[in-house]
Amino acid sequence: MARAILVIADIGGYTRFMKVHRINLAHAQHIVGRLLEAVIDGAGRAFKLAKLEGDAAFFYATEPFDAADKKRALVSIREAFLRRRDEFSINRLCTCDGCVQAEQLKLKFVAHVGEVAFQKVKRYTELAGVDVILVHRLLKNSVPVPEYVLMSEPLHETLAPALGAAATELSEDLEGLGETRTYYVELDDIAGPHVVDVRPSFFAKFFGWLRMTWRSIPYFVGAKKACEGFGNMKLVMPPDPAKLRPSAMPPRNPD
Repeated sequence: MARAILVIADIGGYTRFMKVHRINLAHAQHIVGRLLEAVIDGAGRAFKLAKLEGDAAFFYATEPFDAADKKRALVSIREAFLRRRDEFSINRLCTCDGCVQAEQLKLKFVAHVGEVAFQKVKRYTELAGVDVILVHRLLKNSVPVPEYVLMSEPLHETLAPALGAAATELSEDLEGLGETRTYYVELDDIAGPHVVDVRPSFFAKFFGWLRMTWRSIPYFVGAKKACEGFGNMKLVMPPDPAKLRPSAMPPRNPD
């Protein structure tokens, strides 16, 4: 067993009007994948990647804990995410739902500190323990703002002074764990306002579209399933005309 800070960087925002269409889903898969790459790069050496979980990245860091270093890493992850999102938004050629909604994507963090066990499964290392369950339960919460760092009480005691912002207390009823005291801080309060420094570029648009098209081919041909495991995507199914009631069908042209 080892004591570790556990952090999940969770991408959300594909929640409205995303129709179930092969192009939309393939492009959404590509965009979230590229954003997760930016999130991983932004973490640097402060956190190790445990694994990717759909549209989220699960990180950990073992002792000794440098609170200031961890705060800088959270800010760096957020900036890397926002810059990559700006690139998709500003240098976009495609007009499908997946691409148009990219600028709406948000990033949030849930974090906890506790005891974890490391289990070797083939060439992968899995984290196990009650504290791993707890940090995942924090993803379902009542935080009233879209972008934040939500901390358990033990982590708040360790990290809060380094964040440089007042945290708001909440009580969450976590499934299987009961009432848990938590604290959240808005990302803008610890990272400051984001400055857009991406400029429009035809070449960036073209090569970005080319890269996305190439990487989307496995999803287009059905070799891979797009958006599998995305926990923050609520898809809008198009209506099936065959199942519409007669009264709901448009009137036929008498001619």
